[in-house]
Amino acid sequence: MTQNTVEKTSVSLLGLGAMGTALARTWLAAGHPLTVWNRTPARSMPLAAEGATIADSAAAAVAANSLVIVCLLDDTSVEEALAGTDLAGRDLVNLTTGTPAQARARAAWAEERGARYLDGGIMAVPPMIGVPEAGGYVLYSGSQDLFDRHRETLAVPVGTLFVGRDAGFAALHDVALLSAMYGMFAGTAHAFALIRKEDIDPASFAPLLADWLTAMAPAVHRTADQLRSGDYTQGVVSSLAMQVAGTPTFLSTAEEQGVSPELLSPYFALMRRRLAEGSGEEDLTGVVDLLIR
Repeated sequence: MTQNTVEKTSVSLLGLGAMGTALARTWLAAGHPLTVWNRTPARSMPLAAEGATIADSAAAAVAANSLVIVCLLDDTSVEEALAGTDLAGRDLVNLTTGTPAQARARAAWAEERGARYLDGGIMAVPPMIGVPEAGGYVLYSGSQDLFDRHRETLAVPVGTLFVGRDAGFAALHDVALLSAMYGMFAGTAHAFALIRKEDIDPASFAPLLADWLTAMAPAVHRTADQLRSGDYTQGVVSSLAMQVAGTPTFLSTAEEQGVSPELLSPYFALMRRRLAEGSGEEDLTGVVDLLIR
């Protein structure tokens, strides 16, 4: 090694689906020695031509390097792939999508086998990997020591954000953020359905919709402040009572346009329920409490 050469951390990667392959290529491009394994060996071959070492088994991949990254279909796949492998002394980073409970159980499972464990939630799609300006990142939780030791290597494909020592927090943040995304998609679907039968160009409507959603996004900070303080009347712009009074217009418009209200009705029902409890002066934050069992 010359004076100007920095030795790169060697990585073992299990799982070469679209995401795993994208991760693999960024580590290879950055000069990290990479050992890969995939249940379907044919998927490994293109990476061999790019410099990866192909392991003939998951156990061989785990044995090759101390940093082992798993990116498989689900928690059951992780269990099956790592069964019988020697994890003692390994730093295991699990980027497989799962629930918080699965992450916590997998952390305990790994620690029982002598490994440090870090769980990850990937907030990106494969085309965003290796493209810093795309804004993707991975949420990590679990071993702080593991994260600190391998922070630079983990940051090669995409940005990193450590969210806590509780191994379940990355998965919880992941699902919470994606749940909000699907709520936005639901509202977007309803909005486009309302104009679908009219002489309105969806492409002309889209910028208005995108700008409106962007303008509304900062409201999440007010909700967070109200939840923290417990005062749901703090900074109210439009009270719950006022908003509930306006909901019939939305439902009537949907009926006039021949659009099902099924995406809006459950939320409106929660708003009415909160109002019935005598919270008309509040913001919409009280709906959060109604969702908790």
